[in-house]
Amino acid sequence: MREPYQVIDDAPERSVLARLILPDMDVPADPLEELHGLATTAGTQVVGELIQRRAAAEHGTYLGSGKVEELRLLVEKTQADVVVFDNDLTPAQTRNLEKSTNAKVIDRTELILDIFAAGARTHESRLAVELAQLEYSLPRLKRMWTHLSRQAMGVGMRGPGEKQLEVDRRLAQKRIHDLKQELSKVESRRQRQVASRVEAPTVSLVGYTNAGKSTLMNALTEAGVQSADKLFATLDTRTRRWHLPDWGTVLLSDTVGFIRDLPHSLVASFKSTLEETRQADLLLHVADASNPNVFEQISAVYKVLSELEIEEKDTLLVLNKIDAIRSPAMLNRVLDRYPNAIPVSARSNKGLEMLADAVGEALGREFLDVVVEVDPGDGKLLAYLAAKGEVMSQQFSPDVVHVRVKMPAAMMGPVHRSAKSVREVDRSTGTTTEAADKSSAAPATDVA
Repeated sequence: MREPYQVIDDAPERSVLARLILPDMDVPADPLEELHGLATTAGTQVVGELIQRRAAAEHGTYLGSGKVEELRLLVEKTQADVVVFDNDLTPAQTRNLEKSTNAKVIDRTELILDIFAAGARTHESRLAVELAQLEYSLPRLKRMWTHLSRQAMGVGMRGPGEKQLEVDRRLAQKRIHDLKQELSKVESRRQRQVASRVEAPTVSLVGYTNAGKSTLMNALTEAGVQSADKLFATLDTRTRRWHLPDWGTVLLSDTVGFIRDLPHSLVASFKSTLEETRQADLLLHVADASNPNVFEQISAVYKVLSELEIEEKDTLLVLNKIDAIRSPAMLNRVLDRYPNAIPVSARSNKGLEMLADAVGEALGREFLDVVVEVDPGDGKLLAYLAAKGEVMSQQFSPDVVHVRVKMPAAMMGPVHRSAKSVREVDRSTGTTTEAADKSSAAPATDVA
């Protein structure tokens, strides 16, 4: 007998966006613009929007009763499959809203986790996303199993039987424990890999999602990194060599973008992926200068950097997408607040030479190009120079070893104390001058 023909509906889910605005919230001109981008990135078709301003959230349904009814009618009118909130909901609020609207309800965190799960490509990022999803889902398991009865249990099993919920909770807790152990090993391995790099200084791109970091990396290094006009196009760290005029080679890294109210579980899970940023000598904070909410996005990035405890690192602000700005007054408004920012267009390559010069100057503040005269028998100092700097050349003679090396300024104290002499190299002329002894200002690190 022939199988009946089946019609598969591959149309995207229809979504209604909702947000409750409380008095202490900073609200952009379009309160649902970012959520619209997230919902579209997740593959849904946005068919309706609803906003409520309220002094406090309703305990049971988050929105007030009148707005809940309005939401129900909107879902019915648009035939929406899912309601997406730009807020974080409790499991009880989600359950009550689903009963009231007869539609699936997800909150901001669940939406971001779904996008990350779809975009994770490497083993490391998949582990991080799975951990974040399990930690989010654990307190919400109850609503997933309300339709199931108790399991039938055999002789010797406890009492009247064990709920499927309890079985799943134990399995989830065991998996969370295993994932944390595996990610801890990955993080330790990544720390060793990044810390062992002494071939060149490291520069890391950070910024709000969709600010153009990957496009900028492609323009600077011809890396061929995937770039797309959508949120969270990049989840995995990529590192490429970037040649700076009058400086040499640096390692440029691109990693996951940040966002307002990035779930804490994701920040914790992606710590190993962000190790490149932690270890970088310089951060390039890329902001979308054409976005009306650029100030809020810049602040959100600094907030996440603070959560990662790396906000004190030397940072250059890069204002990208200046070719998309309709009015020069808009760019001037941003430059008035951030006068040291560097305006560029990664798409048209405008301003990239100025950016390269600024990066070289910033690294020059942190690194010294020096010629060190070392006693041939001082193997300890020779090993220290090789471990802490980038050795560019060595010339041996019976009485002295001339080592040209690029060294972090903070590591020069032991060099000044042990070397026969230290001379700085003028990059423009290639000549050397006697270097000032900065050992008093440098950390008292012993050569090891």
